[in-house]
Amino acid sequence: MFDENERIILSVIVFVYFILLILLALYINRKTKTYEDYNVAGRTVSFFPLILTFIGTGVGGSTLLGYMENGYSLGMGQQWIHITMFMCVIIFALFVLNRVRSLGETYKMVTIGDYTALRYGEKTRIPTVISILFSYCAMTGMQFVAIATILNVTLDLDVTLGIIIGWVLLTLKTYFGGLKTVIWQDTFHGIILVLGVVLLFASVLIAAGGWGSIADRAASAGEGDMLSVMNITPGEIMIYLLTLAVFQFVRQDLWQRVWAADSIKIAGSGYIISMIVAVTIGAVAVAIGVLSRYGLELGNIDPVLVYYGVVGEVFPFPLVVFMIVLLLAAVISSADSFLLAGSSSLVNDIIRPNFSHHGDKMMLLWSRLSVLIISVIALVLALTIPGIVNLMVTGTAMTVSGLFAPVILGMFWKKVTTAAGLASMWSGLIIAVLWQIAGHPFGLHPIFIGLPVSVIILLAVTFITNGKETAKA
Repeated sequence: MFDENERIILSVIVFVYFILLILLALYINRKTKTYEDYNVAGRTVSFFPLILTFIGTGVGGSTLLGYMENGYSLGMGQQWIHITMFMCVIIFALFVLNRVRSLGETYKMVTIGDYTALRYGEKTRIPTVISILFSYCAMTGMQFVAIATILNVTLDLDVTLGIIIGWVLLTLKTYFGGLKTVIWQDTFHGIILVLGVVLLFASVLIAAGGWGSIADRAASAGEGDMLSVMNITPGEIMIYLLTLAVFQFVRQDLWQRVWAADSIKIAGSGYIISMIVAVTIGAVAVAIGVLSRYGLELGNIDPVLVYYGVVGEVFPFPLVVFMIVLLLAAVISSADSFLLAGSSSLVNDIIRPNFSHHGDKMMLLWSRLSVLIISVIALVLALTIPGIVNLMVTGTAMTVSGLFAPVILGMFWKKVTTAAGLASMWSGLIIAVLWQIAGHPFGLHPIFIGLPVSVIILLAVTFITNGKETAKA
């Protein structure tokens, strides 16, 4: 795909970019003095950086690589990922965000585990952490895979070696930086993501000759249905709804940014504006995948390499270099956020409650050590589970099964009891994990088993124990 001279240029740019990010993390590390600085950026993030960090976190390697690959292979029906996600974004913004912010301000929360412990007792921290780690270790792992594909295409490195290199570089950057560094880097990454994706979409559409020409080529190939948003089964829509979309309600990185905002007004407006942009970028990525198949007629390309094939087709090499940097920005801005969200759960919900006598400096050290632990787990997942989007869907299914019912129903229904919340978390999580290990018996995705079980257990135990105990508000 690239000749030897181009590979040398790309390799230099890729590694210089990573080194600059690590140096920036080291610089900001000098200003990261407290536990809250590291995990919630001191709760003082202003409007513009908040928007861009939401975008940077929401648009990752799965967006530009995975969604584009899915659009190329499966068609416009993959837009249901974003249709269902935007539905949940609106619901979260209207009904949940203010409540999350208010609780976080009042009780100085750092993780979702702080909320479940408040609502259902300290015993719920363990299933909360396990549920969180399933999704964030998986999503961090998929960013390692995304970096490996970049290094494979640009440098012709072995994918396994690329995953390990991505793991080392991202872990170092996150270890030293914390959320303050993540947000400042996302400010830059968010800008180039928006500009680059708009430029790419416009260039592909022009090169393809417009939508009419694309439709004619798809029809002549007997694949006109690939351009239809309804080119997807109801079962697939439900999987996307109950995993990637519903996950928005229990995304720890989202809750942490709501708490990191300088005010509730900034949190609310920053979230909704950024999610409109992020979801639109995801939808455009799917569309580019479809357009590349029929508009650019990249019919013989490996779907995994669609992004690189597209940018190489429509741009001269200098702009290709920019698009590779843009892809790195997307991967990095998500990876460090996911890694930090997982490590926050480990340090805040497992270590901190058991070592409450430790001072702020020691907890800051534990925060960094937790980054190392989570990164190793993510590395193992990246090396063992194939497919970028599959890795993300699998992880989010475990989190939603364990947390959605007790967190969201418990937030708005005061009758849910402590016993019900704890039982719901464990049952949904365990059933989903066992169903995944069993290989999806009867062709059913784990989310179709784990989430209903969690809801049923929560309702049943609440009715049985209601009046026998007092649930915490």
